Amino acid sequence: MTIAREAQNLQSSVWDGSLPIEIRLTPSECRVYDQADPYFVQYPRLSYLPFLLPRLHAFFIPSLINPDVIPYDGWFSFEEVPLKWQYPLGLLYDLFSGASPSQASGMDIHDRSPSDGTEEQLPWRLTLHFTDWPEQSLVRPDAEGKVLHDAFINGVKEADFLRNGTAKGIMSLSKDDSTKLWNAVQEHDFDAFNPISKRLLYAQGAPLRHIPLKIYLPSSPTAAEPTSGHLRVVQSLVTPSMSNSREQQTLGTALHALLPTLFPSRRTPILAKAVLHGAVVPMGASVEELMRTAAYLDGWIHLGVVMIG
Repeated sequence: MTIAREAQNLQSSVWDGSLPIEIRLTPSECRVYDQADPYFVQYPRLSYLPFLLPRLHAFFIPSLINPDVIPYDGWFSFEEVPLKWQYPLGLLYDLFSGASPSQASGMDIHDRSPSDGTEEQLPWRLTLHFTDWPEQSLVRPDAEGKVLHDAFINGVKEADFLRNGTAKGIMSLSKDDSTKLWNAVQEHDFDAFNPISKRLLYAQGAPLRHIPLKIYLPSSPTAAEPTSGHLRVVQSLVTPSMSNSREQQTLGTALHALLPTLFPSRRTPILAKAVLHGAVVPMGASVEELMRTAAYLDGWIHLGVVMIG
C-alpha cells in the first residue's frame, strides 16, 4: 500500500469516527416527574454539539417547564462541568469522559484507526440545559449561528496563518466556497469539505512554516472557576523540521521541547501520553503528517494529554 493510500485511509477513519451520546434534560427544567426520555444519537467526533440544539429543542419541548426557551439557549454539561461548545465532540470526550484511549505505541500512525474509548464509557451521558447559562465558563451563541460560525472561521484563519505566515488562503476563498466550507462542516459532508480543505492545507507557493498544534492539559481549578474539568491550553510555534536540520519534527521532539517535565523522553511516553481522536499517538509520528491527515476540521491538531498511572 502506498503512503498516499495509507494517508487517505487514515483521513477517512478520522472523518468516519463517531460516538453514541445519551442526552438528558436537566431535572430542574423538566415538568415530567420521573424525567423525560433521553435523546440518543450517534454523532461525528469531528462535529460540534450546538448543531444538535434545534432537534433537541424539538424533542424535549413537550417536557420543558418553560417551552418558550429558544434552541440556542441550550448548553451541555458532563458531571456538572459545562462543555465548551466551540470544541469538537471528540475532543470533549477525550478530555472529560475518563475513557481510556486505545494504544498505538510502536505502531506507525498509518496503521491504526481512531478508537472511541472503552465500552463502559459509552454512550456518553450528557445533560442539556436551557437556563442558568454559565456566563463565566461559556460564551453565549446566537440564534442565527453567527457566533459559532465566526469562532470556527477564526480558528481556520489562525491555523492558516501559522502554516503559511499569512491567512491569504482562507481570506481569498470566494463567498461561494466559504459558504460551502461552513455548510460541509454543519452537514458533515466530506466530499464538499475535502477539496476546499486541501487548498488550505496545501497552499500553492507557500512553504509550510509552522504546525497548528494545541495541547490540552488537566489543571487545578481556581477560586474563580472552582469546577472540576478545568483545562490549560498550551500553544507555541512548532516547525515541521528540527531547527538547523532537515530532520522532520516528530510529536516526541515537539512535546519534549514544549513540555519537557511531562515528556522527558523524545521517544517513549514515561509520565504522560498524547491522545488524538481517541488513540494514543506514537511519539515518532511526524507532526506534519498528523496535520495533513488527522487535523480537526479547523485545521488544528487538538491534542489531549493523559497522565500514566
